[in-house]
Amino acid sequence: MALCDVTISLLGRETVGLIGPNGAGKTTLFNIIFGMKPDSGKVFFEEKDITGLKPNEICHRGIARTFQLIRPFSNLSVLDNVTCALLFGRRGKEIDGLNDAREKAADILKWVKLDYRAHTLAKELVFAERRRMELARALATGPSLLLLDEMMAGLSSPEKKEMLEIMGRLKYEHNLTIFMIEHTMKLIAAMCDRIVVLNFGQKLIEGPPQEVFQNRKVIDAYLGEEGA
Repeated sequence: MALCDVTISLLGRETVGLIGPNGAGKTTLFNIIFGMKPDSGKVFFEEKDITGLKPNEICHRGIARTFQLIRPFSNLSVLDNVTCALLFGRRGKEIDGLNDAREKAADILKWVKLDYRAHTLAKELVFAERRRMELARALATGPSLLLLDEMMAGLSSPEKKEMLEIMGRLKYEHNLTIFMIEHTMKLIAAMCDRIVVLNFGQKLIEGPPQEVFQNRKVIDAYLGEEGA
């Protein structure tokens, strides 16, 4: 089983990290939150059952996510990629025409330090810039819960440092609950109020970062008993 008896609760404006070895079930859990129907169990958001809803319905309820594999609209500009997300998401009804949408999208690009690339085609971005555009698109939908799937993956050390600064502001400046999968322990320790550890599809432990990092079961799961 990809997941078995996994129960997790998120509080408003809390940042929770989800860690575990490759194949532990982390992305599968995100997929289930975002519409993949489980064989058993339920997903509740703001006290309403959202199990198996279509991704667009879940987005309009106020949940957004990023993906490990980034799929932008390659032949649209960076600005218009974010504009599409803004018009599609639950903030779309608040928008007064395309020009208003583009102005709001430009503000989001400034926030992720990508405004200098606003009129560049998405396919011309380097990988780190695509990561930031992916974050901008998720924010543009107007979520109250943001699922982040390995935002640091594939970034160099300077790029990780810049993303860490952006993510740190994300926690403190936006009224968001954040649930994030990450293998970069520095980011997890800096951002998360609580960490959940999965191993072989089951919840191994959850608690404050320091407590989790010192737990012998967690160390064994990552390094193996002999390596630990």
